[in-house]
Order: sequence, then C-alpha cells, then structure tokens
Amino acid sequence: MPGSNDSGPRPFPATRLSLIEALGATDPEARRPAYDALIRVYWAPSVRYLEIVRRFSRQDAEDLTQDFFARAFDRQTLATFDPSLGRFRTFLRVCLDRFAANAVKGRERLKRGGGTTSVPIDDEAVGVAAAIDPETWFRREWIRALFEAALERVTTDYRERGKETELAIFLAYDIDPAEPDRRPRYQDVAERFQVPVTQVTNYLAAARRSFRRAVWEGLRSVTATDEDLAAEARELLGIEPS
Repeated sequence: MPGSNDSGPRPFPATRLSLIEALGATDPEARRPAYDALIRVYWAPSVRYLEIVRRFSRQDAEDLTQDFFARAFDRQTLATFDPSLGRFRTFLRVCLDRFAANAVKGRERLKRGGGTTSVPIDDEAVGVAAAIDPETWFRREWIRALFEAALERVTTDYRERGKETELAIFLAYDIDPAEPDRRPRYQDVAERFQVPVTQVTNYLAAARRSFRRAVWEGLRSVTATDEDLAAEARELLGIEPS
C-alpha cells in the first residue's frame, strides 16, 4: 500500500542512445525499436493532421500515414534530421506533408480527378484547424497522443500489480471526473472508495509521479537530441533534466 514515501520517479537523466543513430542503423532490426516508439506517439497525430488540416478522407489519411512510416523505415528518411534546423517533431511533420503532396501528384498523374480523396470533415474540427497554424495543431495532437500513451502505460502497470483501487481513484479524480468542470473533494473520493482521506492523497501523489515518469520516458523515446528532450520536458512537465 503506497504511502508518502512510495517509490516514484527519481531525478531524470538526459543521457541516452541517439534516436537519429537508431533510425539510421544499417540493420533493420536495430531500427525497429525506434520506429515502433515513433509510431506509438506519432501515428494518431499524423492521421488526424492529414484528415483535419490537410483535408484528406479518413481512409486516405490512414493509408498515407502507413505508407509514410513504411517508406521512412525502409529508406531511413528520418535519420537525415538536422537538429540545427529545429525540433524533430517539426521535421517529421514537414516530411509527412511532402510525402502526402507527392502521393497526390502521383495518383493524379495516373488518373485525373481520381485517387486520393479530399473531402469535407466535421465543420467544427475544420474550423479549429483553420484558426491555428499547422505546427501548433500538430503539436497539440502529439501531446494528446503522448499523454494517452503514458496513461495506458500507467494503467497497465497498476493493473498488473493489483492496484485497482489506486488506479480507480487516479482516473476518477485526475483523468475523468464525474463533473469535468469541478473536481470532487478528497473527502467525497474517500467515501466513494471507502478509504481514508490520507490514502486518497497518497494514492494520487504516487499515480501522478508514475504518470509523469511515463510521459518522460515517452519523450525520451521520440526526441532526437538532449536539447530537444530538455525543451519538451520544460514545456510539458516543468522539469530540468539533470
């Protein structure tokens, strides 16, 4: 049963293997873990970006995203990233844009008026996308995917360790409260789950540490340089890697 001294994230070390080196490895099996990590965080944002911002149909957005990552894996495209030109996330988005544009041109050459379909999407979603620049939109979806992956990791870990009550309290208070505009009182949560209020405090503190650790580990797997990692960690978690 976790208490105030429950183990949680320790100081975050920045030293790690280079993502770019992994993406550019000659052996496909050596490249695979890096690409798997990228797909876990970048797949959904890429599909949604092509669908909402670039106005492809859902099916075409999914197909183009799949083709993009497959081609990038085979040709080691993402290993050409130059850190001096910006963040890796921006580089990947630009590569995706170019890939989609070339795919459309290729299909149009084969069949005028056919091929990839550009269709109207949900008016509200399109309005949101039109109101902000592509980089801002893509970053927002990337953060959403990163946090969802972290939550999935924490959920799996807690369930494997039999911490169902701790997980349920975390989900009910921080993730999906009954009233999104107003979090419940700790006393109400304690009564609902039949635990002392002090345990609610301890459970939430431990779960938040686990979630932050999961976000951090996700960042480590998809940022290209230590400088990029440090910048993302400051913005998302308010921490300085040591």
